[in-house]
Amino acid sequence: MKLRFYSNTLRFRLSRSEVARLAETGRVEESISFPQRELAYAIELGASPEITASFDGARIRVEVPREQARSWIGSGQAGIETPGGSPKILIEKDFQCLHKEGAEQVDAFPNPLMDKF
Repeated sequence: MKLRFYSNTLRFRLSRSEVARLAETGRVEESISFPQRELAYAIELGASPEITASFDGARIRVEVPREQARSWIGSGQAGIETPGGSPKILIEKDFQCLHKEGAEQVDAFPNPLMDKF
């Protein structure tokens, strides 16, 4: 799972296997280790009526309404997002890059623009 911070926005990109794990278990989590600490970040399916985010100093937790996530997972829809809020949250399927190859591309979703290049 890729995480990007930009201008009060959290953007998550999930590979095919991560989307499948989210569908199966209701949760995906990753972490990055620093010399003295670790930062974990997770997406979880829940009962909340909207996408919510929390941060406890060591873990970013995003909760997505179960039905909204299941609809996104089972469709060709690229992503889901909060309509606003602070921070804004974007959760997207990670598509294959059109201009480079690499190991991380193997588990990416086929890029819908691939046939145009």
